[in-house]
Amino acid sequence: MVVVRLIILSLLLAVVVWLPAATPGSKAKPRPRDTVKVSKAHEKYIEGALAYLASKQNRDGSWGESSEERRHPVAITAYTLIAFQAAGNLPEEGPHGKVVKKGMDYLLNQIGPDGIYGGRASGQYMYAHGIATIALAELYGQTQSPAIRDKLDRAIKLIIASQNSQGGWRYRPVVRDADISVTVLQVVALRAAKNSGIDVPKRTIDNAVKYVKACHHSSSGGFSYQPGSSPGFARTAAAIYSLQVCGLYDDPMVLKGSKYLIANHRTGQEWYVYGSFYAAPAQYMIGGETWEKWYKVISSTITKSIRKEGNFYRWDASGRGGVGPIYTTAVYATMLAMPYHYLPLYQR
Repeated sequence: MVVVRLIILSLLLAVVVWLPAATPGSKAKPRPRDTVKVSKAHEKYIEGALAYLASKQNRDGSWGESSEERRHPVAITAYTLIAFQAAGNLPEEGPHGKVVKKGMDYLLNQIGPDGIYGGRASGQYMYAHGIATIALAELYGQTQSPAIRDKLDRAIKLIIASQNSQGGWRYRPVVRDADISVTVLQVVALRAAKNSGIDVPKRTIDNAVKYVKACHHSSSGGFSYQPGSSPGFARTAAAIYSLQVCGLYDDPMVLKGSKYLIANHRTGQEWYVYGSFYAAPAQYMIGGETWEKWYKVISSTITKSIRKEGNFYRWDASGRGGVGPIYTTAVYATMLAMPYHYLPLYQR
């Protein structure tokens, strides 16, 4: 299984990235040499965090500890699966292979014939749809499991069908208005699926890129929730990461957004955990000194608030958007594990 996985991962990383806004014959600059490594201390934190998450998995394969997490089991399960993948675990492979398989099966069992996870009653349904589809697309890309493909394809078709005329998405799976936070999740899901071999129309991603760029706040270098509104840390992180996964690694908006994140990094701000989930891979793909400094700052920052219980490590929710300990622990463990280079979607 390990050999097969390495072959699949090598093929995925060898694929020529489609650049939707590039000129013919142009090439993205190679990512600067990466010197960042996972330290022994951080390795211990990652292992302890994953052990904690594994101990909290529900019988049906889902996750959810706090009341808010239990309201959104599809999204929380997806974030948790991404954390396990970031440390090299796949279905039936790795120290937590059985946990990943059970979590993957939970997400797959939630997808109906129309591509909807469970019911669409949630007022913010497309958040969960986006992150769950990202998690499944990454699993499919690394395993090519036939059990995933058909249902993943349904979930992707729903995203394509609900894109609005501006190129974005909003809370419900209907063609209406849009905002940057929901849009970014769909863009990353589409890109992950396309990388894994699922058909995604070029015009869908082209139009999505146009919407993300329309949210750029030129005077600050950040990105706004909707075109014309004020910029923020989380929305900027999400926006530049979505542009990068579409191949716009060296776009001026991305580079300015990176500087905005550095200037506005404060743990006390709202949606810090959500923003950090995107800021880390965005700075990672810029690489070099930018990534080295960012990883040093965020790893030092988040490990100050880690909690130890026996062999378990976890982070509790804090501030607006903290959601709960499963979500926060999954996001922070993913960030610490990024130098392992396991997730194809985080590669340039």
